[in-house]
Amino acid sequence: MKQNDNNKVSVLFMLFGTLFCVCLIAANLFATKQISLGTISVTGGLIVFPLSYIVNDCVCEVWGYRRMRMLIWLGFAMNFFFVLMGALCDWIPAASYYTNEEGFHGVFGLAPRVAAASFLAFLVGSFMNAYVMSRMKLADRGHSKEGFTRSFSLRAVMSTIAGETADSLIFFPLALGGIVPGEALMELMLWQVVLKTVYEILVLPLTLRVVTWLKCVEQEDVYDEDISYNVFKLTLEH
Repeated sequence: MKQNDNNKVSVLFMLFGTLFCVCLIAANLFATKQISLGTISVTGGLIVFPLSYIVNDCVCEVWGYRRMRMLIWLGFAMNFFFVLMGALCDWIPAASYYTNEEGFHGVFGLAPRVAAASFLAFLVGSFMNAYVMSRMKLADRGHSKEGFTRSFSLRAVMSTIAGETADSLIFFPLALGGIVPGEALMELMLWQVVLKTVYEILVLPLTLRVVTWLKCVEQEDVYDEDISYNVFKLTLEH
């Protein structure tokens, strides 16, 4: 398939970018609720946050690392704006007749420590996921059409493990260190990585169909040859 080097983006890419940003913002909101999965307690963000990694895999596979890098920074900016506006609204005194200030504060009154840990973990985890996906695709170049399912599945799972591990190793110690006992913290980190990876594996059949369809419709299948992996390079040039 051709590799489109111009700076234009398609409608589908724009939709995937929108979904990516929505997943990040929704994960922040849902994370304010602790949910129970049998004997395991996790944040509600587990429902939607892994979708951002699936979008990451799809975009990297079809459009390449450079466009995913742009989406990661866009997602960061939109998430930061959302959190900032929520904090501002939380800080402004409530109307005399408003009775849900405590509930609103529980959702939008994100502690600076938790917010900083969340933003840093997102950036490192997302870029790690994109980098592993990109480098493994280059290494797999030349695989047969029949071998695509196996090679893409391995890339998707390994990149998720790398990204989610980096995310957990940064977020939980920074956000909860000194609050949650060390042993419980390690267990929480492990379960987050395991459950999010299982999530990725369960939806792999759908992800494969989406990627195959995107490549067919977009006529793109980018291999990131001779590009800069500098995370601060925001242009689409090599």
